[in-house]
Amino acid sequence: MTEISRRKSDHLRIVTEGRGAQDRLDSGFDQVRFLHQALPDLDMDAVDTGTRFLGRSLGAPLLISAMTGGPEEAERINLHIAEACAHHRIALSVGSQRIAVEAGGNGGLGASLRARAPQIPILGNIGAVQLNYGFGVAQAQRAVDMIQADALILHLNPLQEAIQEGGDRNFAALLPRIEELATSLPVPLGVKEVGAGLSAPVARCLIDAGVTILDVAGAGGTSWARVEAERGPDRLQALAAPFHDWGIPTTASLRAIAPMMGPDRILVGSGGVRHGLDAARAIRLGADLVGQAARALPAARHSAEALSDHLSDVVTQLRIAMFCTGSGDLAALRRAPLLVPGPGGQWSQATGMETGDAGL
Repeated sequence: MTEISRRKSDHLRIVTEGRGAQDRLDSGFDQVRFLHQALPDLDMDAVDTGTRFLGRSLGAPLLISAMTGGPEEAERINLHIAEACAHHRIALSVGSQRIAVEAGGNGGLGASLRARAPQIPILGNIGAVQLNYGFGVAQAQRAVDMIQADALILHLNPLQEAIQEGGDRNFAALLPRIEELATSLPVPLGVKEVGAGLSAPVARCLIDAGVTILDVAGAGGTSWARVEAERGPDRLQALAAPFHDWGIPTTASLRAIAPMMGPDRILVGSGGVRHGLDAARAIRLGADLVGQAARALPAARHSAEALSDHLSDVVTQLRIAMFCTGSGDLAALRRAPLLVPGPGGQWSQATGMETGDAGL
């Protein structure tokens, strides 16, 4: 096993064991409270959670993000995810394809993935910083081709690379390289953080560079500073400790970026999404899709059936939130009134949509 493969497998183990979570900073979802509709005037069975993404129909506005382990484990996990996502018609974003691209194989990310999930959107993934370490259009195209991806996601992880022993830390002049990919690739290009959030200025730069999918991947879920520290000696753990809760909470990122997203762009809300109610909250704050990774990982490692059961619960929770806000579809959910926080931790009802939107 190569050092990179060993590191990726360590990541899976640490995250699954819950040792990579942020302790003192949450995603902010609990501060988003819907105004309960006691008379929803809906049949819950008629609530429509469906949407479209990259020209494909989804049963719910959800995306499962995988993480890459060693090749054998990566293949097993990704096939479980592909089967479960195909069953529920939910989008799939694979973990980093760096190992596969560099090794010339597929590292568990090959044609079998698309064969298991022919109808759903599948997103490729490479590290943006690798564009400063030999990757270019050819390598990005290979990542797309090996899984017949509908889009390619570049992940931004400066904090993780800064703490990781031997990390790739040259993030200089990446934006022009990202713009070149956006222009050259035949599929849409997206960018995501990995747990520290995207700011509005960074989002604006990426949009101007031609990026059409943004995943905020905010703080409140997995802390990659902590994950990397868990792998290292005591000195590295002490070095990383102040940064365990670094980042922009997911809800703050969504509030800041949603206003700049147009009809041809997709905003993904991920980072600390625990359940379907959090998914409803993210949609209300402007997300088009909602991503889960760490919360889905234990089930994904176990079996496709276990992950399918998990996803079924998430979709049902989303449906309940929509029903109890009188939202027959996702467009209505985006307009659902919110309670307004007040002094002393009290919440008040909105007198109209103008006040209700103050929560944004």
